[in-house]
Amino acid sequence: MFYVYVIKNENDKLYYGYTNNLKKRFFNHNNGDNFSTKGHIWKLVYYEAYLSKEDALEREKQIKQFGQAWAQLRRRIKKSLNES
Repeated sequence: MFYVYVIKNENDKLYYGYTNNLKKRFFNHNNGDNFSTKGHIWKLVYYEAYLSKEDALEREKQIKQFGQAWAQLRRRIKKSLNES
């Protein structure tokens, strides 16, 4: 499986990523192993699972472009973003 995920830190900063091992990647974010997310405590607020690596990478690209795909996703997970 391949995953596209959204994590959020204590300052409400969001990070979007792709991985083939969600548990390990989430651990790495909170362990300071990733430069972009180092020094914060992160919560997983959303993920999507794909059988195809190409589909997951395309979805990550759509979300990171902050266009219609990101706006639609934010509407769908609005409560999750506010409650975490």
